[in-house]
Amino acid sequence: MKGQIVKIVSNLYTVNCNGTFYDCHSRGKFRNDNITPVVGDYVVIDEKNNYILEVEERRNRLIRPMVSNIDQGLIITSVKIPDFSTSLLDKLITLMEINDVEPIICFTKMDLLDKDEELEIFNYIHYYQKIGYKVFINTEVDKIKRIFKDKTTVFTGQTGAGKSSLLNKLNPHLELQTGEVSKALGRGKHTTRHVELVELFGGKVLDTPGFSSLEFNNISKYDIRDSFIEFEKYPCKFKDCMHLNEKVCSVKDAVESGEIMESRYNNYKKML
Repeated sequence: MKGQIVKIVSNLYTVNCNGTFYDCHSRGKFRNDNITPVVGDYVVIDEKNNYILEVEERRNRLIRPMVSNIDQGLIITSVKIPDFSTSLLDKLITLMEINDVEPIICFTKMDLLDKDEELEIFNYIHYYQKIGYKVFINTEVDKIKRIFKDKTTVFTGQTGAGKSSLLNKLNPHLELQTGEVSKALGRGKHTTRHVELVELFGGKVLDTPGFSSLEFNNISKYDIRDSFIEFEKYPCKFKDCMHLNEKVCSVKDAVESGEIMESRYNNYKKML
């Protein structure tokens, strides 16, 4: 029987097979084959003995959080407490692009900003929209609800940014635990203890544990370069241009003229 892993707690895998849920164990051969079943995997199970027999080929897989077969990622981005981090936002966008996941940005805690800070954030919002990304503020609940239909969406972002709070606002029946942000550390306490796939507004949603750092393992410098989608609008003389030390570079010219946001370019250099 075929189904999809929707929750993993310890070594128990909950598999949804056409609305019937089976708590299964994985076979020992997966360890030998270096296969780790993750939430989002489509699998074949032995429903009588409650074992996962086979993990089907994945469309994609994210490492942190460990999930698979994702269509889009809703990047929950706090503007204050914890403070807005262009570096973390652009890292998440890059990881989504590289893994064929559509990045969607959602800013939270806008009510904590003064007028000057709000203007600065709206400059970021307008820039990300201009280069082609969907951007929301977490109070735009009706607009956000429309993005889920027929999609599998992962919620991710910095700890304490308000992922679980937004999910609860979208669907109060989820009753996800939320936590305060530590004043000493400037980040939130982890409130999501496991990864779970839930149905929401005609699609599927993953709420995932927050984190404050990201690793770039097994990613090439060309992957990172090509994930900055606005660079494509400024073709350089040489196709292998990395937009760093080259004397003639259209991308660097666009940064100089303000067409490419300087924070994006600086974060690109840091990632490399």
